[in-house]
Amino acid sequence: MVYRARDCKHDRPRRATLLFSAWLIATAGSATFLIGQQETRTQRFERMSRQAETRGLAEEFKGITTDGTPISGLFPIRSTGVSTEPVQRAAAAFLASLGPAERARTLFAVVDPEWRKWMNQHFYLRQGIGFQEMTERQREAALALLTASLSAKGLALSRDIMRLNHTLGELNNDNFEEYGEWLYWITLMGEPSATEPWGWQLDGHHLIINYFVLGDQVVMTPFFAGSEPVTALAGKYRGVSVLQAEQNQGLELILALDEEQRRSAILSVSKTGNNNLTEAFKDNVVLDYAGVSVKTFSLEQRRRLVSLIALFVGNLKDGHARLKMAEVQAELDRTWFVWIGGTEADAVLYYRIQSPVLLIEFDHQQPANLRQLYGSAPNRQHIHTVMRTPNGNDYGKDLLRQHYQRHPHPH
Repeated sequence: MVYRARDCKHDRPRRATLLFSAWLIATAGSATFLIGQQETRTQRFERMSRQAETRGLAEEFKGITTDGTPISGLFPIRSTGVSTEPVQRAAAAFLASLGPAERARTLFAVVDPEWRKWMNQHFYLRQGIGFQEMTERQREAALALLTASLSAKGLALSRDIMRLNHTLGELNNDNFEEYGEWLYWITLMGEPSATEPWGWQLDGHHLIINYFVLGDQVVMTPFFAGSEPVTALAGKYRGVSVLQAEQNQGLELILALDEEQRRSAILSVSKTGNNNLTEAFKDNVVLDYAGVSVKTFSLEQRRRLVSLIALFVGNLKDGHARLKMAEVQAELDRTWFVWIGGTEADAVLYYRIQSPVLLIEFDHQQPANLRQLYGSAPNRQHIHTVMRTPNGNDYGKDLLRQHYQRHPHPH
């Protein structure tokens, strides 16, 4: 098998080059001189991408924790009885559709740091093979892999986010060099196997899926879903809309709390910036519990919370989603709910759900690529959500650690 080291020269097809002016400041004595230098857009994107990776990967992976120390024993290796064979077959068919050069830049070792190299921003230079460059057969195979791995809801959400990225291009003077439906890349970590660990990643603007497989166990985090805009008001995909249930049911939950619970949950009624804390390159964030404890929730409030969580977990194929929801429900008494923002019908808001086995963030963000339409304040047309597995099992890393303890491999 062929694996490519992730630090090799980036060989993704270069986009069109646009020049912009950059200035270097040089000082000699008390005099200051401005020296003009040209940097292409591609060079700027590559520099920004590498800087983000250098900062984000400076520490070895530990996982998101409340105090810097992962809780052990939360994620045992076990048989779930839910087959992963359809995902294995789809991944193998996708790999078989690639030529040798495409395969070499798409397939990585399961322990490769490529897992952690993802970013929401459109400028990030990604690895693997992009939908944009795939043949029709390859694209069908890639979509079949998504279909085998995700629920109908998860597949629809993913495709609609991709479509809305086309809408974003339309709203930026048909800029399909930076925004577009097919500007998403797939990599595989490890060969698809019934017994050995492996997985795949989809990486692009507002959509990142990490999907780890060990036997019949699956971990689908970090999972990032967002969009700007969240609803296409015109254009090719007019009417497409995403993340509205996640928004509305979150608001319904905060309104279902009593006055004392709400006082505990709401950290601030003022929301002037972006509040997500666990996006790209934040694998080791130390984030203590805050807000209101679910221990105080009534049965009806718990039902609402579980229904909200299921919107996120339910992007996973149904059988594995049920397993994850059982894991989540077993930890409800150690779950906390946090809110920032208003509670009016049209409020701009942030919420976080956190337990030892799950972390979810939902955030109305400041405009990033539509400032010309929406100004600078957070708004409902730009949403970021992220789902994580705290305590060391993002990317299935705790399962992987246990597997290698039982079956040492040279790696």
